[in-house]
Amino acid sequence: MKNIIDTAADAGNFSTLLSALSAAALTDTLRGAGPYTVFAPTDEAFKKLPAGTVESLLKDLPKLKAILTYHVAAGKIAAKDVKSGDLKTLEGSAIVAGVNAGNVTFDGAKVVKADVETSNGIIHAIDTVLMPKTKKLAAVA
Repeated sequence: MKNIIDTAADAGNFSTLLSALSAAALTDTLRGAGPYTVFAPTDEAFKKLPAGTVESLLKDLPKLKAILTYHVAAGKIAAKDVKSGDLKTLEGSAIVAGVNAGNVTFDGAKVVKADVETSNGIIHAIDTVLMPKTKKLAAVA
């Protein structure tokens, strides 16, 4: 079984996320022991952002790193184990998990593919890029 980074690369629909993780020097972390749960925006999710957002973030590495670590939680959390409520991220703040009729969301982003197993955690593909709710990052949302 491959790690989070190699599994995401093999999936073929996370190239923007992988480029951002590389730019923010988070690739080695997500290849590490973990376990981690990654709420992984698909390439389609990144396309929903306003034009120029990704390019702007690639030039502001502290902001990029904050946004990316907001997409990661410590531990391995399968979709069936998600409970509605706050879930702490590596960024330090919490995302709001929701469970409704078997559908799982994180900060309103829908899980489009749940429980992608990796050697060091689990990936949930989501349809929206999550933004931390800090004043510093509000301009990006």
